[in-house]
Amino acid sequence: MHIINPADIAGLRAAGDTVFVDARGGADAFERFSDGHLEDALFVDLETELSQKTSDAADGGRHPLPSPADFGKLLGTLGIMPSTAVVVYDDKKGANAAARFWWMLRAAGHEKVYVVNGGWDGIVAAGLPVTTDVVTLLTEFPSYPIVGWELPTVSADQVAEVAESENGMIIDVRERYRFRGESEPIDLVAGHIPGAINIPYTGNLDDNGDFLSAFELGEKYKEALGETGTKKVIIHCGSGVTACHTILAFAEADLPTPSLYVGSWSEWSRNDRPVAREE
Repeated sequence: MHIINPADIAGLRAAGDTVFVDARGGADAFERFSDGHLEDALFVDLETELSQKTSDAADGGRHPLPSPADFGKLLGTLGIMPSTAVVVYDDKKGANAAARFWWMLRAAGHEKVYVVNGGWDGIVAAGLPVTTDVVTLLTEFPSYPIVGWELPTVSADQVAEVAESENGMIIDVRERYRFRGESEPIDLVAGHIPGAINIPYTGNLDDNGDFLSAFELGEKYKEALGETGTKKVIIHCGSGVTACHTILAFAEADLPTPSLYVGSWSEWSRNDRPVAREE
């Protein structure tokens, strides 16, 4: 189980050795957190802590991963050690920074990490205790022991190899208009990686913004994968963040873990690589 409902939070809180994390992105992320968050939740910033940006998005995309060592230090400040249960949510239905944080913890080898179904909206709707108080992070702490990223990632060259072969599948989880190349609100070029298919991450959610059941997610992606089966599956988005939402859906459905293309479209589109568009 990787996704929990807000009603499950009380039980995890009572069990002890649980850290609650509010992960958000955007320039005003901390201000939104300060306006209200789950009681005892600690803030994590997608832009400065869950990514290590370069001066040029052509080198790794808009949200490159930090080094495992730096991520280990961050986890230490949050009081997270290998035995800790971690509950994470965001204010984007779990589709943004919460999914990225989940992926990074799992890639660090951490077992007990859960994403809250419905995110911040679900927490508020459930009537859980919320606050505007900001908890101070630890100043003296051991670093979380991380050797390296244990979940599969791929480079742009590896994506290109799969795109030119019949031995795998590239899934682009961006909105359909971005995939088709009708317009591009963030990156410099509109379109998609040739050979990729489009399964928007929003399809992992029901009309209320909650995750589909594990069974429904399994049926959805088994149908999409078809004969691909256990061949190489690569997931990407704009910058390697919402792609983690679909990798989370695969995990919840107990499907083999796809590879994450961290650089995603933000890197691919800045390196004179081929671009496909649809009418």
